Amino acid sequence: MRYLTAVFAKVIGMGAVAGLIAACVGERPKNPGAMNGVLLSCPSSPNCVSSQATDEGHRIAPLKFIGEPGAAFLLLKQVLSGRRDTKIMTEADGYLRVEFHTTFFIDDAEFLLDRNAQVIHVRSASRLGYSDLGKNRSRMEDVRRDFETAAGK
Repeated sequence: MRYLTAVFAKVIGMGAVAGLIAACVGERPKNPGAMNGVLLSCPSSPNCVSSQATDEGHRIAPLKFIGEPGAAFLLLKQVLSGRRDTKIMTEADGYLRVEFHTTFFIDDAEFLLDRNAQVIHVRSASRLGYSDLGKNRSRMEDVRRDFETAAGK
């Protein structure tokens, strides 16, 4: 009987942990994507960065490239595919939506090719919470570094 009680307690405990982890994941955004060359705006919370944001708290530089835009976007896709924390969810002409996975959280990111300006606009936002302690910004700067390294800059 004591054995069954211990097993039951472990099952209940594992269920509670799984429930907490699931609660941290959050729901996928219902409205990702670009409209007329513009990514979704960041919310007022500090857990989002975007190269199209107008305020300094959310603004991050886009990825710059030299050369053929399609080749630059393919290179970005290769860089993202090589990351262990990244899953490409949507791919369209000049647009990528990815999920970045951390231990307990999933963040959503988008990349939008601007052929004329020779940049790739970026947006990364937490699904849950108010602050991300700078994680979205630091991760996008890691992507920038890897992209520039792969491009030979």
